[in-house]
Amino acid sequence: MGVADGGAARAGELLLRTSAASLGVLLFAFTTPMSDLLPRLVRAGVPAPVVDVALVTYRMSFLLLDSVRRIREAQAARLGHTTRAAAWRSLGGLGATAFVRAFGRATRLQAGLAGRGYDGTLRVLVPEARVSVPFTAASLTLLATLAVLTFVLERPLS
Repeated sequence: MGVADGGAARAGELLLRTSAASLGVLLFAFTTPMSDLLPRLVRAGVPAPVVDVALVTYRMSFLLLDSVRRIREAQAARLGHTTRAAAWRSLGGLGATAFVRAFGRATRLQAGLAGRGYDGTLRVLVPEARVSVPFTAASLTLLATLAVLTFVLERPLS
C-alpha cells in the first residue's frame, strides 16, 4: 500500500468539494424554515402523503423532545440520577413515559383530524414567498465569483 500519484491533490479536491456541499446544505437549512419548505414540495412533485408524514413528524418531534426534557428535569428534581442504578431506572421510566405520552398525543391528533373531516391531505396556508432582489443579486454574484474562482484555481491543482 502506498500513496498514489496525485493522491494529495485529489484528496484536497475532495475535501474542498465536500466542504462546499456541506456549507451549501447548512446555509439552506439555516435560512429556510421547514414549515415553509415542506408544503411547497407538493408543487415540486413529491407525493402529498409523503409530505404530510414529514410535516407531522417534524412538528411532533419537537413536542416529544420537550416532553423528554420535562420528564428528565422532574426525575432530576426527585434525585433520580444519584446512583448508577437510579439513573438506569430513571432512563427506563423516561423511555416508557415518553412512549406513552407520544402514543396518547398521536391518538388525540388522529381523533382531532377525524373530527375535522380529514380526507388524507393536510391543508396548510402557505404565505406567498416574496423575492428579495438585493439578496438574489448578491447570491448570484457570490455564485458567479465562486464559479470563476473554481475554474481559475482548478488549473494549478491539475
